Order: sequence, then C-alpha cells, then structure tokens
Amino acid sequence: MEEPSTTTSRTPPNQEQMEDEILQEHMELWWSRDPVRSIVCYTTSVLLILACGIGGIVLLSTTTSRSGEWRLAIGSMLCILALLILLKQLLSSAIQDMHCIQSRERIDMLKSGGFSDILIFLFSGLIIFISGVVLYILSFTGDIGGYGTVLITMHSVGLALLIIGAIILLGLLVYVLVMLYWSCVSSRGPQIRNINIFSVSGQLSGSSNTTSSMANLI
Repeated sequence: MEEPSTTTSRTPPNQEQMEDEILQEHMELWWSRDPVRSIVCYTTSVLLILACGIGGIVLLSTTTSRSGEWRLAIGSMLCILALLILLKQLLSSAIQDMHCIQSRERIDMLKSGGFSDILIFLFSGLIIFISGVVLYILSFTGDIGGYGTVLITMHSVGLALLIIGAIILLGLLVYVLVMLYWSCVSSRGPQIRNINIFSVSGQLSGSSNTTSSMANLI
C-alpha cells in the first residue's frame, strides 16, 4: 500500500547573506566590490591628478615678474592638490596590498569609490572653484600691478578654474544622488521569496521518481 505523499516547504538561502558571509571570511574581497563605482572614481582621480599637475606646472613655468604672485600661488596650489590626490590613491593601494585592515567599514571608506574619494573630490572642487572666483574677481580690479595681457590671462585662468570646480562639484552631487537612489532601490527590493515544493514518495522501486525528487530538492 502506497504511503501518502508529504509536502514540505523549503526556503532557498538568501543569496546576499551567503555572499556577505563569504566576504567576511575573505575581507580582501571587499576592495573589489562595486567594480563600476570603483572604476569611475579611480578614472576621475587620475584625470584630476593629470589636470591639476599639468595646469600647475604650466602656470609655474610661465611665471614672470609682472604676473609672478598669482601664477606662483595658483600653480603651487594645483601641484599640491595633485600630490594629495595621488597620495590618497597610493595609500589605498598600499593598505590593500598589505591586508592590514580587517574592518569592513574602513575598507568601504578607503577603497576607490568610498567615502574618502567623496571627501577628496569635494575638497578639490571647492579649492578649485574658490581659486577661480578669486582670480576672476581680481581680473576686474587691476590691483596686481599689471594690465593688458596679464589681466586677460588672469581672467581666462580664473574663468577656467571656476568652470572646472563647478563641474567637479556638480558631478559629485549627481554621483551622491545616484548612489543614494541605488541604495534605496536595493533596500526596497522584492521581499517575496520563492518556495519550492518537494514531494517525497514512499515508493522506492521507482528509481525515476526518486531521482526526480532529489533533483527538485537540490
């Protein structure tokens, strides 16, 4: 006589929870999480380093007696800013290679695309924007002891810095809003989990039924 089939429900494991548990055992993998985000921030950092470095070197190399003060100040500021951004990238790479940090929060802060990059971009954008505003205003005052070409050059450099700083700040704002929106969408994901029905049969003579049941269980 056949035994009645019994039906049991089996909830599949949470995929995100399994990934987190695996990553907790291998903290070095946290550095490579969110690759698109990391690539975007790393590429932006490299472009910012090149732009600030080249701009600073050009201003320092073209310093003259009539425009020495503002060129020296802005050029030095851009070179120092480029070195600071480069130092952050080298520091993150060194810490990642040494595996000296085992905290998920600190890794999320120091890795490319983390909170430290947001602070770096905010600081860089503000410095460049403020420098551009100052030069743009000074180009209309004529209080630097030079006229004509010097004031025109100051006006152009100030306007360029102002626009670049505004672009950096606007891009950072868009980036933060997109990340916040993505986090909200991910947290509001579907909470309904699939339930698999596994039917256990008492007939051991039918090998095909047993195989099918085991396959459904897996």
